[in-house]
Amino acid sequence: MTPSFSSLLPMAFIGGGNMAQALLSGWLKQGLPAAQIHVVEPLAETRQRLQQTLGVHGHETPDSLPSDIQWLVWAIKPQVFKQVASPLAGRFEHALHLSVAAGVRSDSMARWLQSERIVRAMPNTPALVGLGQTGLFARAAVLAPEREQVGQLMQAIGQTVWVAQETLLDAVTAVSGSGPAYVFYFIEAMVSAGVRMGLSNEQAHQLAVGTFVGAAEMARSSAEPLAVLRDKVTSKGGTTYAAISRMQADGLAHLIDAALQAAQQRSVELGDNLDTPTD
Repeated sequence: MTPSFSSLLPMAFIGGGNMAQALLSGWLKQGLPAAQIHVVEPLAETRQRLQQTLGVHGHETPDSLPSDIQWLVWAIKPQVFKQVASPLAGRFEHALHLSVAAGVRSDSMARWLQSERIVRAMPNTPALVGLGQTGLFARAAVLAPEREQVGQLMQAIGQTVWVAQETLLDAVTAVSGSGPAYVFYFIEAMVSAGVRMGLSNEQAHQLAVGTFVGAAEMARSSAEPLAVLRDKVTSKGGTTYAAISRMQADGLAHLIDAALQAAQQRSVELGDNLDTPTD
């Protein structure tokens, strides 16, 4: 285990769902000791599976957590955050709190937990295969070494981006949080088109998915701008030119921009609905 992570132990997860399991798996591979990790998960089947497969300590409720927990990872549904967090207010006075609960703003968490030591994370579902993109925001009370620790651990499930303003997490949500669904939707459309052209579903699926994987890797590894990479495939008067021209004529770029703005605005609205400053 990296020595710098020792200050985050013992650690507790509040929630043991898919994202918590992705984080746990990645962090255990980095060397964090399962014996110092606790998971609060009310579903007995999930709790027992985590205990058996990962070797962590399972708890039905937070009441049985040790008092010396140094880091709490909040991996629960946004709608129940206040209900779960409020009884723990002030209990873990010195702990660092990391939330992966979408839309729950740090001001609300600070009130419910009576703590300013909060980091918000917005990962996306490719984190489940170690290829996630995670936006991170830390409140002022989080020290620079702690930010570094959090960043290093979150890189176990992919890449990270720190934002200076919490409102930018709404943009992160629009681009990468919701982004995998856009990709799946586009692949679906390509597969359907391929099948209508005479390919089998299996052939069209392989070609479409493989093309996205290959093109994404080229975009990731190349220093050239995306427009240059696109132009290299687009010979004037050729097949790609015909397809891109049709997309441009139909305003695809404008539609994508409008779609992401809609996602960003919905993220703001959900945050507004969850934020209750009078409580």
